[in-house]
Amino acid sequence: MTPLPGALAPGAPIVAWRLDAAAHAAAWDGGIGAERAGGRWNPKGLRAVYCSFDPSTTILESAVHRGFAVLDAQPFVLTSLVISDAADLLVVMPTELPNPAWLHAGIPSAGQQAWGAALLDAHSFVALPSVVSKPSWNLVFRPDRAAGRYALRAQGRLVLDTRLVPSLR
Repeated sequence: MTPLPGALAPGAPIVAWRLDAAAHAAAWDGGIGAERAGGRWNPKGLRAVYCSFDPSTTILESAVHRGFAVLDAQPFVLTSLVISDAADLLVVMPTELPNPAWLHAGIPSAGQQAWGAALLDAHSFVALPSVVSKPSWNLVFRPDRAAGRYALRAQGRLVLDTRLVPSLR
């Protein structure tokens, strides 16, 4: 596993990234999609915002659900946010998970979602290993719990290399 980003040094700001359909970019930190569908670390009904510590992992995390063809053919917005205080972040190492299978592809169990929800209830931000890119890290937070502890850094259109979706000829 890749070490946590160097920006997690004491006192340094933490930058995280997420990708949204352009139509939803203004509500990037609402957690509405995760609330409606549930996620790896939250059950349905609980708002959660999923991010990554680098834009590449964010793109991979989105592509695994939507496919590169959708990312290529529809407008998406890449958002970065900043968390000022590393003390607000809980880092969960792979060995700290109750079930190592939670870091493998598949449908999350009710136990996994409940465990994640308890973490999100207790901490402003939670860093967890990515399932899609094993050496990478994700950041998850409840927007109500983390309110005032993060700020929008920048938003811009996703420019995806077209070689990821070759032509059909």
